[in-house]
Amino acid sequence: MSTETTESGGLAVVGCFTTRQREARGTGPRVFRYAHGARSEHPRWEHLGQLDGIVNPSFFRADRARNVIYAAHGDSNMASAYAIDPASGGITPLGEADTTGSNGVAVALHPSGRFLFVASYSSGSVSALPVMDDGSLADATHRLDLPGAAGPHKTEQAASHPHDAVIDPSGQFLIVPDKGLDRVFVLRADELTGELSVVSDAPVRPGAGPRHITFHPVLPRAYVIDEIDSTVVSLAWDPAAGRLVPLHVVPALPDSFFGHSTAAEIVMHPSGRFLYTSNRGADTVTRFEVDEGGDRLTPRGWTASGGRDPRYMTLSPGGDRLVVANEQGDNITEFAIDPRDGTLRVAATVATASPSAIAFL
Repeated sequence: MSTETTESGGLAVVGCFTTRQREARGTGPRVFRYAHGARSEHPRWEHLGQLDGIVNPSFFRADRARNVIYAAHGDSNMASAYAIDPASGGITPLGEADTTGSNGVAVALHPSGRFLFVASYSSGSVSALPVMDDGSLADATHRLDLPGAAGPHKTEQAASHPHDAVIDPSGQFLIVPDKGLDRVFVLRADELTGELSVVSDAPVRPGAGPRHITFHPVLPRAYVIDEIDSTVVSLAWDPAAGRLVPLHVVPALPDSFFGHSTAAEIVMHPSGRFLYTSNRGADTVTRFEVDEGGDRLTPRGWTASGGRDPRYMTLSPGGDRLVVANEQGDNITEFAIDPRDGTLRVAATVATASPSAIAFL
C-alpha cells in the first residue's frame, strides 16, 4: 500500500450499481488511493479495498469533517453511512436508515451536519434524516412530496421525479431539480427539525427534464442540465429571496448528432470560465465557455468520455482534473483540464465495474 500523499491527493470512494435490473456488474463501494501532482508524473489510482454485498450504492456525498461517506441506493428506500479510515482506506458500515421514499438518487448534507437530505426519484419526495454524533443515520423524520403537474413525456414524466439535492452557496436552501415536473425547487429546512418547505420553484421548457444543478463559484448564477432534451439552462440566483429565474438555454449536443442520447451530469470549473456536461448515448463530454456575466453558455467542443454512458462527473480535489464515471463502460476516465481554454486531455483510465458515483476524501 502506498503512503504517498500530495497537495491534491487523498482517497476516492467509488459507488456502483449492482443489480441485474440495472444491467450492472458492480459489487459495492470501492476505495482508491488517489494522487497526482508534484510527486506523480501522471494521476494514480491505487485500489485499497472494497465492501461487497452493498446493493446499488449509486450516489455519494462526503462529510470530510467526519471522514464519512453517505450513500443513496438505487431502487431502494434506504440511505447509508460509511466511515473511511484516511490512513488505510478501510471502509466500515455505520448502518442504514429508512428514507420513507423509493429509489434514492441524490443526497445532501445540511451545513450544520445534523441532517441528511435524500431525493427519491420514484416516490417524488425529499426526506430529512437526522445525523448522529458518530456520523450514522436515523430513520427519516420528515418527508416532503413535491407538488405540481407532470411534464408532457408519457414515460419519463408520469409523476414527480426529483433527481438532485444540492445546498446553495449561501447554505440557506436545498435545491432540487425535478425531472418529472420540469421545475427546479428551492426548499428551506428548519434548523432544529430538518422539516422541509417549498420556498419557490423555477420552470424549464416542457419536456426538458431537469436533472442536476451546479452554481457559479462567484456570480449569483446556477446551471441545470436537462436530461430528456439534452439542454443546459442558466438561471439567475437570488439568495435573499430564495428564487431562481431562467435566463438562457443552449443545446448540449452538436447539430450534427442524430442518435439517441440523454444528458446526465454537470460540473462547473473553479475559475467560472468553463462548464462541462455528460451525454449518455453520444458518450461525450460537452465543454462550454461561460460569458463574463455568467448568463450565457457557448459550446466549444465535444470530447469522447472514454466509455459507455458517462453517468457521473466530478472535479479532483485540486480542481484541475475532470473525473468521469462511465457506467456501462466499466471504467473511470480522468481528464487533465487546460486552464487556458478548458480543453480536456485523457490523463488516466481506471477499470471498475458499473461506476455511478465518486467522492473524494
